[in-house]
Amino acid sequence: MITLKEKIGYGFGDAASSMFWKIFGMYSLFFYTDVFGITAAAAGTMFLIARLWDSFFDLFVGIMSDRTKTRWGKYRPYLLWFAIPFAVMGVITFFTPDFGQTGKLVYAYVTYSLMMIVYSLINVPYASLLGVISPDPRERNTLSSYRMSFAFIGSFITFMLLQPLIDFFSKQFGREETLLASQLADGSVSTNPVGWVMGVGAIGVICVVLFLLCFSWTRERVKQIESEEQVSVKQDLKNLFHNAPWWILVGTGLAALLFNAIRDSVAIYYFRDYVQINYRMAGTGWDMTTIYFLVGQAANLLGVMVAPPLSARFGKRRTYMIAILMAGVLSTGFYFIPNNIGWILIFQFFISIFAGYVLPLLWSMFSDIVDHQELTTGRRASGLIFSSSSMSQKLGWALGAALSGWVLAYFKYAPDALQQSAKTIQGEHLMISLLPAVCCLLAFIGMYFYPLSDKKVKQNYQQLEEKRAATQVK
Repeated sequence: MITLKEKIGYGFGDAASSMFWKIFGMYSLFFYTDVFGITAAAAGTMFLIARLWDSFFDLFVGIMSDRTKTRWGKYRPYLLWFAIPFAVMGVITFFTPDFGQTGKLVYAYVTYSLMMIVYSLINVPYASLLGVISPDPRERNTLSSYRMSFAFIGSFITFMLLQPLIDFFSKQFGREETLLASQLADGSVSTNPVGWVMGVGAIGVICVVLFLLCFSWTRERVKQIESEEQVSVKQDLKNLFHNAPWWILVGTGLAALLFNAIRDSVAIYYFRDYVQINYRMAGTGWDMTTIYFLVGQAANLLGVMVAPPLSARFGKRRTYMIAILMAGVLSTGFYFIPNNIGWILIFQFFISIFAGYVLPLLWSMFSDIVDHQELTTGRRASGLIFSSSSMSQKLGWALGAALSGWVLAYFKYAPDALQQSAKTIQGEHLMISLLPAVCCLLAFIGMYFYPLSDKKVKQNYQQLEEKRAATQVK
């Protein structure tokens, strides 16, 4: 029986990861174009290249963590080893050096790539913990829901704190007070580089504490039936690449994350250029973009909380298909609603509820694939398989961020312009509505062909438990 403390401790790990992941997913394109000072097309290409190769680095981390042996287990030690490098690398990534365009681009490529490497070294083993904390699919489903609930709580905290922190540090330590005053007056986030690096640093400190608590409060219980030394890395990879459900889930997850990445990346531009409401909530420093994000995170959290009972009643696969289909339908409707903040927030709320259903089900399904592969091959390669969940996540965000940058460039986005063209604004409107809807359709089609029904998952669990019991008797 997993205690409440351990469930919360496991959730803390994704709270920490998500606090930084949301900064990269929702603010990094804006940072690189309007603060750091490179073009949208250059930033988009960098996101794709850096995250593309790093996505495959996740497989290496999975293989390495599967073969790690310490007194703390296989996967937990990485939370201890890389908590501080995680925060430090985030600060370095959001530092703006006084370089020319070429120097800045090189600095961006190097630091962003290193940040993604450190993220892999802590997040892949963290995700793999789900497969070894408990062998019971129902408990893993609960743990997955705790993970996603705390992920959205972490994201919520980031949205509440980041903009006020950036503005505070910009005001305290920045040298462009006149420019800052005008930015604060028109309701937009500060573009002062000092505010950004110190704001991210403050979030990083919170991340370190949460990772260390996750390390301290969790335990690894599930043991490999077969000796690890009997299976080579080559065989592990061969087993994985012959796993049809894995291929389908990676593709489906990629489409679902692409949906989130495109909507999130363009939100700042959409509100500033299309909605054009210059408003800050009194006493918080939040502009309309931050409020939009906060509404989405609150709705995501509600969706995560509802996902376990719905999936228990209707099955993971069916619940996933309904949720992703409704997210796509509502995203299509988002294109046709009036330019009115009430309508925008209502649609954001309901789109985000259905998006919140999807993610915990997705990660829980990866743990089912671990069981499926162990039953068919005799090898429980949790780290390798869960690294593929991180790989699909990064590929989704990489393609989403790259596509966002390229589409902005295609629609002639100009970072220094006081007013964007009608063509640019129309492109931003498409990017937050119809383009994500296409991603939902692709995810729905992928899940339609997913073969691991709830009945099959339960059968796999029972057969593995019988094998483990027989091994213990011997």
